[in-house]
Amino acid sequence: MRTKITQSESKVLSSVYLDRLYGVFLIAVSAISFGTMAIFARIAYDAGSDPITVLFLRFTIAGIFMLVIMVAKGMAYPRGRTLVTLAFMGALGYMGLSLAFFTALTMAPAGLVAILLYLYPAFVTLLAAIFLKKPVTLLKFAALSLTFGGTLLIIGLDSVSGQNLGIVLAITAAVLYSVYIVVGSKVISNAGAFQASTVVIISAGLAFSGIVAVKGIKFPGTALGWVSVLAIALVSTALAIVAFFAGLKRIDPANASMISTLEPVVTVALAVMVLGETLTLQKILGGVMILAAVLILTRGEARPKIS
Repeated sequence: MRTKITQSESKVLSSVYLDRLYGVFLIAVSAISFGTMAIFARIAYDAGSDPITVLFLRFTIAGIFMLVIMVAKGMAYPRGRTLVTLAFMGALGYMGLSLAFFTALTMAPAGLVAILLYLYPAFVTLLAAIFLKKPVTLLKFAALSLTFGGTLLIIGLDSVSGQNLGIVLAITAAVLYSVYIVVGSKVISNAGAFQASTVVIISAGLAFSGIVAVKGIKFPGTALGWVSVLAIALVSTALAIVAFFAGLKRIDPANASMISTLEPVVTVALAVMVLGETLTLQKILGGVMILAAVLILTRGEARPKIS
């Protein structure tokens, strides 16, 4: 094995190193942005809205925002198979994931549903190994164990029982999100992160518009409720999805999914600061485990591969 590298090879490795670190940073930004959504949604619900309406407004407002930026900057839309795949990711992937998750919440305890959803890093790791030929290394296994264990501690296992259909729907949501991530890691190479995000968001918005047309709509009744909806659309959707796709273009999809488990850490921290919820030693330990996994994956992504 060759151990010495030339100056030009060193520059290439440094560039790859920085690009992967930037990818880790983008996925972390995405997770933080997604992590704010539960807090903003709680405020919107308290203002008289409901989950379906919030999801419709989330994707519709974000879609209009993204579309305006694309037109202003003269960006071109993805074409052909890439466009169709992204449209399906939004209309079927996000809609199916959201409906499965929110329906599961009505049939099983919230903690159990959330834990089952966070099986998705394991599913992504498996799917990436099968379809993308990404090896399941000891490093990934250690990080996966830390992220799932940390999530268990943060969410808690106060109740492990639930209706069978609720459990099935929660696992379905995890599988759908896993497929979304793996497919996204392939298709993003053929489209810019912003353009891809725009198509996904608009497609999801159109899908949810059909649901609210049948189910009806419940707008927030206060200014604070509308501010929260706007925050969900711009921060927890537009910024979160663009950052995720941009990061996914740079790092392994399995690692990206595990770094995304920063989301419940952010949600718990904001719940303590904004909603006055109690921070327990168990939740702190869970957060530390997830942060440790992120550090492990960061070092793994940044490690240069010399042949």
